[in-house]
Amino acid sequence: MIPDRLVLATANPGKGRELRELVAGWGPVVVAGLDAFAGVELPDERGGSYAENAVAKATAAARATGLPALGDDSGLEVEALGGAPGLRSSRYADSDAERIAKLLAALRDVPEALRAARFVCVVAAVFPDGRVATAEGVCHGRIAAVPAGRAGFGYDPVFVPEGFDRTLAEVGAEAKQRLSHRARAVRSLGERLQHGPAGV
Repeated sequence: MIPDRLVLATANPGKGRELRELVAGWGPVVVAGLDAFAGVELPDERGGSYAENAVAKATAAARATGLPALGDDSGLEVEALGGAPGLRSSRYADSDAERIAKLLAALRDVPEALRAARFVCVVAAVFPDGRVATAEGVCHGRIAAVPAGRAGFGYDPVFVPEGFDRTLAEVGAEAKQRLSHRARAVRSLGERLQHGPAGV
């Protein structure tokens, strides 16, 4: 069952905006951000998997607010870098610009044909009574030689989705909501909540 109210277990404004828009696809859910609650602290992303991190964040938010919570963790996995930055994507450097610069420097001598990558996202819904549901979404693509586009956040300006010749930061919000890793994960979770056992 999809909850009537939900709190987003993220302090990232870009993720928060995307999650609000995607959860709207579930129906009339009242979505609150962490800024509506004082003193909620989320754990550091130190788990051994995206799912572990997503569940930990959602669990912390659900316990602190008494509401069902939606957490997510995601990463960029680059084939030529052995799957890096992966779980460390948000900690690869101190800012989006620095992360992109570091990534492009690491791929400087890698030809376009070998720049395959994928975005992975796991979202977790945790209910105050302890019930948990998770779902994963993956978006395949490649890393561009230079950043392009002003929309999106994170690595979007250098990630070209499969079947496109523009980056996620260029394709527009409507296209991104169809094909991104986060969009796919949230859609899958919504279907699981809608059709699964009561509450899960």
